[in-house]
This record gives sequence, structure tokens and C-alpha cells, in this order.
Amino acid sequence: MNQLEAYYNKFNEEKRLNSRHGQVEFFVTMHYLNQYLDALLQQGKQKSEIKILDVGAGTGRYAIPLSEEGYDVTAVEPVHHNLGRIRKNGPKVKVFEGRAEKLKRIEDEAYDIVLFFGPMYHLKDMDDRKQAMMEAKRVLKPGGHLFISYIMNEYSVLMYGFKDHHIKEAVQTGMIDESFHCTDSANPLYDYARLEDIYALSDYAGLKREKILSQDGPANHMRPVLNAMDEEEFALFMKYQLSVCERPELLGAGCHTLDILRK
Repeated sequence: MNQLEAYYNKFNEEKRLNSRHGQVEFFVTMHYLNQYLDALLQQGKQKSEIKILDVGAGTGRYAIPLSEEGYDVTAVEPVHHNLGRIRKNGPKVKVFEGRAEKLKRIEDEAYDIVLFFGPMYHLKDMDDRKQAMMEAKRVLKPGGHLFISYIMNEYSVLMYGFKDHHIKEAVQTGMIDESFHCTDSANPLYDYARLEDIYALSDYAGLKREKILSQDGPANHMRPVLNAMDEEEFALFMKYQLSVCERPELLGAGCHTLDILRK
């Protein structure tokens, strides 16, 4: 059992996604994903003709509801526990074990949309990240879209470093460099990105950026506040985040950033 699998066997990913800060991330992500799916439907395609590849699908948070809506969904996931959850709860999803940088079983130019909502969290080697980008490009149809999510550097520095009082240790041990960029030693499982890191990968792959946005914005920083809101307040926060998620001055401060790229 590798480190990643051992981690997700213990970590309750579904609990995170169903938390209020997780709901914000999901709501905003689905809003944008549905825009692109609707555009395909307006071109005359049937839902069953639209092919979605969810790479690093986790327990199927996106793959399962998309399949239930009628889309042709394939999920690729490296963690056995997660694969079992998808197979149990998403009988319409085609599922197999695999990694983002080695999509050997996926044919060229087969998918309208590719989702990378987990791979860039855990691919710490730059060559692996580049290979994953090229694999996504390879399996996308011409004009297809890659939705790729990153965990942001400043979230880690602010929350783990300053809020949890690990900043001195992080600086002294080299987990954070002089510019407060997390190094490879910051976390054995997670990679933390800044916008320049994101742009470098998309440039390397030769993919065109259509939108970049913060799905959750300040939600992770204010979890107790969100949990204390009544339903009406929380609905207003969701509406607020959707209205500001593309504002460039807010990118990078949230926990996650979503890059939408076109082949």
C-alpha cells in the first residue's frame, strides 16, 4: 500500500466534500461545468454522446451525479478504497484503476471534457505534472476542455503556517522558502501552487486558458463562520462566492483554484 492509498483509506473525503466549505467548492465547480455541458447540448449533442473523463475521481463526487444525469462518464482512480465506493454507488460509471500521468487505457481524442480535480494535488514531481498535462491533452477531442484544480500555496502558508503556529518550524526546516513558497518538503502528499506555477503548466501543454477562478474563495478560512450560518445566510454566501470567484485580485488566496483550458 503506497502513501496516497494509506492516506485516503483513513481520510473521510466524502465528509469534506459534504461540509459547508466543500459544498461551496462543489457548487461553483458544477456551475461552470454545466455551462460547458450546456454549450455542447446546444450544439445538438445528446447527453449520452457527451464523454467525460474524471481522472483522480476520488469517491465519485462528480462522476456519479454526472452519470446519473445521462452523460457518458469514465472514472480513473488510483486508490482501491475509492474505486470500490464508485462501483458501489455509481453503477453507470465506467471505472478503472489508473493514474493521471499514465492513461494507457484511454484512447486518443476521445473525450469532450476531462476533469483533473485531484491529480495536481498529489503529483509532486514536475515531470509527472507535465506528463499528466500531456496525457489530458492527448485524450481530449479537438476543442475539448480540461478542468483542472489546484491547492493554493497561500492557503497552506496562512492556515498551517500562521494559524496553526508552524511558520517558524516551516521556515527553519526549509518547508517554505524565502519567498514563502512551499517547497517539495512541505508535505509528503500535497503540492501547493501559485498562479505562476499554474500558468507554466498550461503553457507547457499548449492549452488555451478560457477561465481561471477560485471555487471556494475564503470558505476554508472561515469554516466556523459558515457552520454557524442559517440556511438563508449560507445561500447568500454561495451566491456571493459565485459572483466574485473570477475576480483576479482574489485568485490564489482561497484553498482551491480551477483552471479551465481548451485544446
